[in-house]
Amino acid sequence: MRVPRLFPWPPIWRLRLFMGWRRNGHKPALVGMAGPPTLWARKLEKVCGARGFGVFQRRDFCVTPTSAQEVMLTCERYAVQRLPFAEVSEQDLAFFERVLPGRVSTDPHELKAVNIDWLKMVRGCSKVLLKPKTTSEVSQILRYCNERNLAVSPQGGNTGMVGGSVPVFDEIVLSTALMNQVLSFNAISGTLVCQAGCVLEQLSQYVEERDFIMPLDLGAKGSCHIGGNVATNAGGLRLLRYGSLRGTVLGLEVVLADGLVLDCLTSLRKDNTGYDLKQLFMGSEGTLGIITAVSILCSQKPKVVNVAFLGCPGFSEVLQTFSTCKGMLGEILSAFEFMDDRCMQLVESHLRLSSPIKENPFYVLIETSGSDARHDEEKLTNFLERVMDSGLVTDGTVATDNTKIKMLWALRERITEALSCDGYVYKYDISLPVEKLYDLVLDIRSRLGESAKSVVGYGHLGEPRAAKSGDWPLPQTSRPLCGLFRC
Repeated sequence: MRVPRLFPWPPIWRLRLFMGWRRNGHKPALVGMAGPPTLWARKLEKVCGARGFGVFQRRDFCVTPTSAQEVMLTCERYAVQRLPFAEVSEQDLAFFERVLPGRVSTDPHELKAVNIDWLKMVRGCSKVLLKPKTTSEVSQILRYCNERNLAVSPQGGNTGMVGGSVPVFDEIVLSTALMNQVLSFNAISGTLVCQAGCVLEQLSQYVEERDFIMPLDLGAKGSCHIGGNVATNAGGLRLLRYGSLRGTVLGLEVVLADGLVLDCLTSLRKDNTGYDLKQLFMGSEGTLGIITAVSILCSQKPKVVNVAFLGCPGFSEVLQTFSTCKGMLGEILSAFEFMDDRCMQLVESHLRLSSPIKENPFYVLIETSGSDARHDEEKLTNFLERVMDSGLVTDGTVATDNTKIKMLWALRERITEALSCDGYVYKYDISLPVEKLYDLVLDIRSRLGESAKSVVGYGHLGEPRAAKSGDWPLPQTSRPLCGLFRC
């Protein structure tokens, strides 16, 4: 079998970091955006007050003066060389049309959307978009492209922020958007089997109607595909409670570069036979094959959900609050998120969302999920009293009904959207020991000084992370640099 050639990408796309450039006259300039800021009203009576919130449903582009400009071609920005792949011919298009009647697009308007990433920082020049509906169709397409030496770029919801979801040159874009069927659901075990193009939010609604919950939740849930989530090994907001996808995904169906279909779509949680091949494709980002179907284990839907939004005077207090939270809330703790005050300022100014508490240097969002309302309320109340009395938290509010819970979550989930409204974003999703997370933000702020418009820190504090080391490719520039650091 030949070496898979799905992605002829330069090495930079293998890193979880992203650099963007725009033209300033005759000089390329690094441009962007990014930078600190009350719950628990003692009786926990007021939830979010009368302030208005907007609930985030999906990622959409924000039209700003910078994002409205033409995006430079990736191959020009990075001066990378196209590998010796063939170019699409009329005969190729005729074959694709026979396999996918009415689902082959060469329309420049439709192709523009799949050639540009969500942050509008990189742009490919693909001239062909294929939209298969079945694994068999994907297999036929890849077998043909392998024989013809045609490069293929798989694409899901195109919500990624590191440029990996769009072509670099003229690769054929193979979209999973029409592979959106739920294949089966076991109401006893909670095992969901679905095609890779199913939108995460729609899957969540599907299983919640059956009293289950998806183990994954993301800010981009209204647009991202489950296949892309698995291919990038997305962590998400629920990792603290339900673990990583490597533990909840039971099986995969994958089409390899030569069209061979690898059927590992088991629905058994325990399978000790042979190699666990699915793990090779989780986090591979489409470089080893295209995921066409997923078997995932869903948990029973919690009967009681509480969300607390708290203000902390410093990052040290955030860490101590996290430690106290784990000790006192234990089995009902499902999420622990943090954000600094600059994040809140951007969310308020660009998205018209309002903080339900007074200004603080840091904010934390804590979610609990359980089955006994009285038990959970008592534990949460004891925790809030402890952190308030000890000075770890200065203000806060609690939400118990679904509408107000979504309002509080919107403050956290829409940070990236707010940042993209402020200019170009440089987003670093970095693994560090928890106690070192915000040191990175402070060090980068010190290094960049006034050349950075904003440098912010936010994310899943409750997500276990291993330390990584690496250089920071931050060239000199006289233009405003916006750095967004998502920890």
